[in-house]
Formats: sequence, structure tokens, C-alpha cells
Amino acid sequence: MKTLLLMITLSAMIVFSSCGQAGNVNSNTAMNHNSMSHDNMDHSQMNHNGMMNGNSNMSGMSEMKSSPDAASQPFDLQFIDSMTHHHEGAIQMAEMVLKKSQNEELKKFAQKIIDDQRKENTQMKEWREKWYSGKPAAINMEMPGMKDSMKMLSGEHMKMMEASSGKDFDLHFLDMMIPHHEGAVVMAKDALQKAEHQEIKTLANQIIKAQEEEIKKMQEWKAAWNK
Repeated sequence: MKTLLLMITLSAMIVFSSCGQAGNVNSNTAMNHNSMSHDNMDHSQMNHNGMMNGNSNMSGMSEMKSSPDAASQPFDLQFIDSMTHHHEGAIQMAEMVLKKSQNEELKKFAQKIIDDQRKENTQMKEWREKWYSGKPAAINMEMPGMKDSMKMLSGEHMKMMEASSGKDFDLHFLDMMIPHHEGAVVMAKDALQKAEHQEIKTLANQIIKAQEEEIKKMQEWKAAWNK
């Protein structure tokens, strides 16, 4: 009888111990899963915010998707955010010219692009704060002229530009900047028809005039330097 009671007691202790260990494993698994999910969520949000804030690297700029519900936002806000992002691409390309090109005429041209487009970006950001303070990002890659001109900023094109030197680099820059400028002109002409604020229309006219002149100049250089 004593032997039977001892066996029952030992069996109960083994079962209880196994259940406790399983409970700990399940608890730890759940805790780890929740922690991992939270970390992934934060990381995803961080990347999303970084992209919206224009902190993505150059190779990702052309792959960037429109901001959530961008097309439902006021046109002027879409134009401000999209053109600001578009200008940032041109500025980064022009900065590469300052570092790599040996052509002083092209470097002077690139510096003008940087100065002009930084000034325009500052103005657009001031308007955004004044007219649309607190509104979410409204970058719309589907705006006329936006998507096609941003394709030139793909990782493949940028790697080719970084790997080239001398006249090859200068020509590659022209091959990228000409269609990029052409896209900005299309966007600006669209703004002349759709913008609500006269300030946007005035800026659009300035962009059209300046960048059409720059496109002409780059086309002349391309023809001359290809000989």
C-alpha cells in the first residue's frame, strides 16, 4: 500500500513539473513573439517616416511609392511635397558633379541647380507650414512628370554614374538630368492649370523658364561632348 501511494505521489510530481515547464515555454514564446512584433512594427514605422522625410538614399528615391492617400490631398499640397522631393533628387545629382567632375563649366552649372532648387524648397516648405500645417506627407508619384523623371535616380543609373569618370561621368550626368528637368517642367505646367494659390503658379512659371533654359544648355553640351 505504501509503495502504491509513493508511486502515485511521484507520478503527480512529474506531471506537475512538466506542465510548469510547458507553461514557462509558452509564456516565454508569447513574450518573445510580442516583443519581436513590437520591434518590427517600430522598425517599419521608422523606415516609413524616414522615407517620408526624404531621408532615403538616392538608390531608393525612384522606388519610393506615393504617400498614403496622397491623391486625396489638396493639389497644392501634393505639388509642394512632390516637387520638393523631386528637387532633392536633382540636388543630390548636382552635388556629385561638384565632387567628381573636372569640367569647371559643368560644376558651375551644378552649383546653380543646387542654389536655385534649395531656395525653392525652402519657399515651398514655408508655404506648406503656412497653408497645410500638420498635414501628412502628400508625395504623389502619379502626378504628371513625376514617376518617369524619377526613374533616372534608380540604383542602377546611380551606380553607373558613381563608377564613371572624366567625360563619361559628365555625359552620364546630362543623360540623367535632362529627363529629370523635363519631368519638373511637366509638373509645373500641370500646376499652372490646377493650382489654387497664385504663389504656386508663379513658382511653376519660374521652374518652367529656368529648367527649359537649362535643358537647352545641357542638350548643346551633350551634342558637343559626344563628338
